Amino acid sequence: MPPKRRGPLQTVQRETDDIKRKVDALVQHAAEPDESDRTETLERCKELQRAVEEIMKTLKKLSKADELAPVGNYDQCKREEEKRLLTLYERLQSLALQLQPHDETAGPSSSQRDQESEEENSDEEDESSEDEDAEEEVQDDDDDDDDDDNADSADEDIGPTAKGQGSVTYIALSAFTGEEEGDLSIQKGEVLRVVSKNKDGWWLAQNSKGQKGLVPKTFLKTSSQDSERVNENEDEGESEEEEEDPDLKSSKTSNWNTVRKAVTEIDATDVLSAMGAIPPGFRPSTLSRLLEEGRSYRASHFIQPKLSQSQLSFKDLHMDPDTGKVHGQSSRVGLILTLWNCRMIPPPGVGLQVLSRHIRLCAFDGTQVLSNIHTVRATYNSKSPKTWSFSPRMTGMLPCLLDGDCFLRCDSESPDLGILFELGVTYIRNSTGERGDLSCGWAFLKLFDESGAPIALRTQELTVHGGTPFEKDSDMDTTSTKRGYPTGVFQQMLLSRKIPKLVVKLKSVKTRSRELLNLLPDTIVGSLSTVHLLATYRQILADALLLDRITMYNADLICSSVLASFPDVLDQPDLMDAFRKSWTESESNLRRSDKRDINVLKQMFVSVYMGSVFPLLYSVEMPAPCWADEEVESQRARIIYSPSQKPSVETLLSSQCSHQAFDITQVTYDLISSAQH
Repeated sequence: MPPKRRGPLQTVQRETDDIKRKVDALVQHAAEPDESDRTETLERCKELQRAVEEIMKTLKKLSKADELAPVGNYDQCKREEEKRLLTLYERLQSLALQLQPHDETAGPSSSQRDQESEEENSDEEDESSEDEDAEEEVQDDDDDDDDDDNADSADEDIGPTAKGQGSVTYIALSAFTGEEEGDLSIQKGEVLRVVSKNKDGWWLAQNSKGQKGLVPKTFLKTSSQDSERVNENEDEGESEEEEEDPDLKSSKTSNWNTVRKAVTEIDATDVLSAMGAIPPGFRPSTLSRLLEEGRSYRASHFIQPKLSQSQLSFKDLHMDPDTGKVHGQSSRVGLILTLWNCRMIPPPGVGLQVLSRHIRLCAFDGTQVLSNIHTVRATYNSKSPKTWSFSPRMTGMLPCLLDGDCFLRCDSESPDLGILFELGVTYIRNSTGERGDLSCGWAFLKLFDESGAPIALRTQELTVHGGTPFEKDSDMDTTSTKRGYPTGVFQQMLLSRKIPKLVVKLKSVKTRSRELLNLLPDTIVGSLSTVHLLATYRQILADALLLDRITMYNADLICSSVLASFPDVLDQPDLMDAFRKSWTESESNLRRSDKRDINVLKQMFVSVYMGSVFPLLYSVEMPAPCWADEEVESQRARIIYSPSQKPSVETLLSSQCSHQAFDITQVTYDLISSAQH
C-alpha cells in the first residue's frame, strides 16, 4: 500500500519536530563547559535560527486551500505551529547570548559606532526622540549640556579607550526578575555594563559574573566618576533631605540637584519620573482630573433628562401616549463591551504603594470627552505583575466596580467617534503619604471605519500608548516605527509580545437588553448589571416630569426622595451593590407576570430603595466615600452589610440612629438645576 501523502501543514509540523530535537540536543551540548567548540556551537545555533526563519516563512504562506484533505481547526493548528516556532527561536536567541565572548573590553567596531552615531544624530533631530532620551536618563549636572552629550556618547563606546577615560557603568534602581528566556535577573544596587541599547527599551546588559541578558532601561541609571564627584560636593543640607526620603536613591548615582529643581518647577509626576519611580509614558491621569472637577463627567449628571434647544421640553425623555411608558429611543451607538485583560503593563517602581489598578472609559471623538467617565477596577496577581484582569470569579454577586461587562450609548455624529480607555493607578508615596493618580497609558477604539460603517463586533486587541490622548509622541508604542529597528518576522513577533495591549470584546445587544438600553439617555456609559435599575428610574422620572406636573411650563420643586437622591447613589458603587442585592431578593418573590409589569416594578423600586440605601445615604456613621481608601471602604461595607444595622424606614425615626441634619434637597427634586442644558 503506497504511503499516505502529507499535506503542507503536516510537513511543517514534522520539520518543526525535527528542529526541536536539534535545538534540545544543542542546548544540552552547550551546557557542558567546553570553550574549544564555543564558536562551532554558536555557528550551529545561528544555522538553526535561519532554519526556523525559513520554516516560519513557509508557514506564513500556507492557507487552508493548499491542503490535500480537509483539516479540522486549521487556523488553530497554524497558530500553534507559529507559537512553537517562536518559542524555538527565543531559545536559540537566548543560547546565542550565552555563547557570546565574555571579553569585557571588546567594544563595537568603528563601523558600528559610526552607524550608531549617525542614527543618534538623526534621532536628535526628531523631537519625540529628544523627549524619550530626556526621560531615559537623569544627568548628574543639569546645568552643563555639553557634559551630558559627552556622557551619552560614552554610553555607546565601551571599548578600551572609553574605559581608560573612566567607563560609564549602570546601577540597578530596583530588582528585576526575568520573565522570559533571554532576560537577565538583577538585584537592586547591582553594577551592570550595557552591551547594546535596543530601540524597544530592553537593553542587553552584562553583570559582574559575565552573564548577559535583556533588562528594561527604566530599571537602570548611569554611574560614572563625574556623577560621583557631583555627589561628593553636595552640601550637608541636601544629604539630610535625601536621608529623610527613602524614595531617593542613597547611592552615589542620586541626582539631587535635578530632583530639587523638579520639585520647585514641575509637577509631581516629573519628580517621580526623575527618581525612577515610574516608567516612561506614565502621566497624570487625565480622566481622574476630569472626575474631580465636579459632576459634569459623572453618571449622576448624564442620567438626568436633557432639555431641548428651546429649554421648554425634553430632548431624550418622551412618553408613549398609548402605553404610558417611556418611549424608547435608539442612539447612533448602542453596544455592550467586555474588558478582558491588559498585558505587558509596566508596574510603578520603588517608593510607591499601589492602591488601585483600574480602567476609566468614556465616549471620545479625538478632542473631547462626550459621556460620563465609567471606572472598572482591575484584579492583580503579584505572580504576573504586568497583567491586569477583570470580572474575577467569586461567590455571590459580583460588585459593579469589578464588573468588566459595560454598556455604551452615544448619539454624537462625529466621524471619529470611539471609546477612550485610560489605564490608571492610584498610588500613595511611602515617604510622604502623598496620594495621586497616574495614567499608565491609553487606548482608543474607533467605532466607525473610513466609509462611516460601524466596525465589526468582535474581540479587539488594542495597543496601549504612552502619554495622553492629546500628545503626539508616545513613549510606549514608538518602538516598532523607529528607523533601524529589526523588521524580521521573528523580531516583530518578539516585539509584539512586549508591547502593552488591552483586549476588549464587543458584543451585539440582545432584544431584552436593547429595550432597556433604549430607555436610557442617548449618551451614557455604565455597568451592564445596573441597566434594569436605571431604566426603572427613568420611568419614575418620566412620570414625575411628563404626567404629574400641572403644566409643562411648571418648574416647581417636586417632592420625591427617590428622584432627589438616586443620582448620588449612582456615583457610589458600594451603595449601588447594596441596592442591587435588595432588588434581587425582592424580585425573586415576584410572579413572572409581575416582573414584566412596569407599575409593579416602579412600586418595588421605591419601596426597596427607601428601605435599603436611602437611610444609609444620610447616616452620620457612614463615612463619606473616598476613592481607593481601603479603610474607608471597609468601614462602609461593615455598615452596609451588618445584620444588626440593616437599614429600614424605621431607622429614620429611631433615636438610636444618628442622621445628618435635614436638608430640603434630600426630599425634593429641582428640575432647573438637575436637567442637562
